[in-house]
Amino acid sequence: MPGPFRADQVGSLLRPAALMAARSEAKRGRLPPAELRRLEDEAIREAVARQEAIGLQAVTDGEFRREWWHLDFLRQLEGVTIRENPGPKFGGTEEQPPIATVTHKVAYKRPIMIEDFKFLRATTRHTAKLTIPSPSMLHLRGGRNAIARAAYPELDEFWHDVAAAYRAAIAAFAAAGCSYLQLDDVGFAYLADEKFRDSCRRNGDDPRELPARYVGTINEALKQRPTGLTVTLHTCHGNFRSTWATEGGYELVAESMFQSEIDGFFMEFDSARSGGFEPLRYLPRNKKVVLGLVTTKVGDLESSDALVRRIDEAAKFVPLENLCLSPQCGFSSNETGNKLSEEAQWRKLELVVEVARRVWGSAELQ
Repeated sequence: MPGPFRADQVGSLLRPAALMAARSEAKRGRLPPAELRRLEDEAIREAVARQEAIGLQAVTDGEFRREWWHLDFLRQLEGVTIRENPGPKFGGTEEQPPIATVTHKVAYKRPIMIEDFKFLRATTRHTAKLTIPSPSMLHLRGGRNAIARAAYPELDEFWHDVAAAYRAAIAAFAAAGCSYLQLDDVGFAYLADEKFRDSCRRNGDDPRELPARYVGTINEALKQRPTGLTVTLHTCHGNFRSTWATEGGYELVAESMFQSEIDGFFMEFDSARSGGFEPLRYLPRNKKVVLGLVTTKVGDLESSDALVRRIDEAAKFVPLENLCLSPQCGFSSNETGNKLSEEAQWRKLELVVEVARRVWGSAELQ
């Protein structure tokens, strides 16, 4: 069963300058879509080769074809519209990510990112890892107020439709050969923040009920999971131009989150904003936690010895064989990316592999 691996990654990579320039030209109508696609293909091949050379077993396309980590998928579902973000706000930047809102019935009616995944799978000799936003991302940022009451007078029907749409998407990815799928879900980390919980109330939701609701929808989406498909979940406090949106330890949400019928949890632990490892005590014995100890927000390289010590600390709550290592998030949650160099990015991924080999004797899962 592929993944999570001892040395793993969340998924997005900094876009090469040439690709950024090409995307800018395409937006201005100066570059044909076919030529942009060719340049994306070229950049993805180079990124795949670099990941393989480093020793990563889970290889992504860097999300090079996306503008945002989540919206490029969500906007292709029936009934979803993108609009300005009312909150929570990322600090230190005027620009704020837009949010998905629901204006009509949600459904999966056409292939989404299938050809993108097929290209990745054909390009790598390792495990092609696919990342998509979790079902909760259709609700989290705008809450009840961002879901049209004309379409969904009651939210139970909304969650039913969302789960059905995700079941169809997951089945399509599996049919295309996907064996390692990651659901990116900032909701669980956000719900550890009291200020964000207040915003949930203003949006018409009870934050105490949301973790169980999100878990229930994920589990419904996975009910017909194809044999051989590994599914993981990533959560963090936000990642936009090296900033974050929320803070707080996982104590309020861990017990619920760990009831998700998935194989592993990628959790941000690169700073004090995510609290300590104590909530890991709720992890079921057949699950794995991928410790996000290496920050993607700055280029300064972590100490290998310090990372080993932190893994040892986590092992007081979860057996070492149930732990893995990764960066705390992707390097480029939108196409602009975080404030570090590409070389710093690659060195951090090399460090993840080096430390995994030091701790477990391998970057793979044993």
